[in-house]
Parts: sequence; C-alpha cells; structure tokens
Amino acid sequence: MLPRTPYDRHVAACLAALACDADPAVPAMAGSVTAPERDAAPCCLVFSPHPDDEALVGGLSLRLRQRHGWRVVNVAVTLGSRLERRAARWDEAQACCAYLGFELVSPTGVAGQALERITPEAARADPSHWAGAVQAAAALLRRFQPRAVLAPHALDGHPAHVGTHHLVREALAECGSAIDAHLFWSEYWTTQTAPRLRLELESAEVAQLITACALHAGEVARHPYHLLLPALLIDSARRGTECVGSPGSTPDGTVLAALYGWERWQLGRARPMPARTLSSAEDLDALLR
Repeated sequence: MLPRTPYDRHVAACLAALACDADPAVPAMAGSVTAPERDAAPCCLVFSPHPDDEALVGGLSLRLRQRHGWRVVNVAVTLGSRLERRAARWDEAQACCAYLGFELVSPTGVAGQALERITPEAARADPSHWAGAVQAAAALLRRFQPRAVLAPHALDGHPAHVGTHHLVREALAECGSAIDAHLFWSEYWTTQTAPRLRLELESAEVAQLITACALHAGEVARHPYHLLLPALLIDSARRGTECVGSPGSTPDGTVLAALYGWERWQLGRARPMPARTLSSAEDLDALLR
C-alpha cells in the first residue's frame, strides 16, 4: 500500500473529470454557438489535416468567429487514412463546423472529397502529385483572401500535420504578394519550441470546443480525446507563461490557453511577429487589423 499524500484528492478529482462525459444526445442537439457575421467580415482560413483538428486547435478561430463576427472557413485537407470512415468523417466535420459557425470546404472543390498523401514522404516521392496539392491550396488562398491563416506548425509530430504545414507554406509562396495575412501555427501532437501567441480561453469557450470535438462521434468513440482538451490547454497556459513570456516569469493567473506560432505574410515573405500574451478580455480583432 502506497502512503497517502495531501494530493490524493487532487489526482482523484482529475481522473474523475475524465470519466464524466456529457449525455451523448447533447452534441447532436447543439445549435450554432456564434453570432452573425459582420458586414465585409475578414476571413480566417483554417487548414485542418484531419476532420476534428478545426476544433482541437480552434480557440483562436472560435474567438474570431464568435466575438468579432469573422468569417471562418475550414479546409478539410484530408479525410484520414481509413477509406471506410471518410464519408462519415465529412458528415461529422459538417456537424462540427455548423455548431462552431464555420464554413466547410474541400480543397478538391467537391464536397465529401479531400486530398490524398499530404505528407513529407509523399512530397518527395511524387513531386507531380504534391505540386497539384499545392496549387489546390493556393487556389483557396486566392479565393478567400484571408486576413488570418491557421495550420499546424512545422514539427507537429504527425505526418499529415507536418505535410499540411509545408503545403500551406508552399501555397503562400505560390501566391506571393497576392496574400497579406497573419499566419498562426497550431500545436497538437508536438509542442513548438518558440510559440509567439498565448491566447487565454474562457471555460465556456473550451466547453464549446469539447462539444464540437464530440460531434466527431466516430472518432471520440474510438478515443475520447475531447475530454483531454482541458488538460492540454492547462499545460499550454503553464508553458506559455515562460515560452511566450520570459524564463522565470511569474504566472498571471491564466488557467486555460492556446499557443500559436505567429508570423505575418506580406509582400511575398513571412516575418515573425513579436511574442504576445492576450487575455480573454483583450481584443483579438484589433490585434489583427
């Protein structure tokens, strides 16, 4: 028998939270959480390696859509590797995006379809296939003229996430000076060493992201990763205190936060933006004007 400690109840409470799932009927009944788009709304273009990534890293895009009336367009870059799940994954992505108030588009231009083999290995092995994928992504950038682009960072630990990063980078280079946008690089599978933005999230926003994840019903039935999202965001708040701030910084009381790399694409090149912590009370829209 291990000795008792003052933190036994703390650990038990954390484990109990993971076992406390919502009524499975609730997500299916959920309506959109967002306010109407404002006139001439700026666009945030999200490149999701898989359906569900739009929710897992969606703190920034949800904030822009819900508080500031931006147009958010989610690109389903791939539909995953399991052929038998692809139709269902598109349907789940539609439900998730409808709940969050996002639009859903296919990079192929055909609803229910997506790109194949978006990995660094495929880019090396089949340059012609890769060039076609880059052109498809560039066409979306030209079409939507986003003010913000959201995609995984360069070392995000999953071949499709790394591939999506390079796809977006190359598509931006293809567009050159035709695009003027803030680039936000998300993290999920692997943390990034030098995030530039720590965005504090409210508990209600995190609950909305969990609900959106739960609408990917087939995926959370396989692995209830939606319940782990608060743990990820709690740890991001901890790391961001010193990785976005400075080593030895005193915590500011932020409990939940999302971390992003941040660059500005302008005149055909990317330049890093100054590191910034943004509280839930501050105006993200004003930061991107």
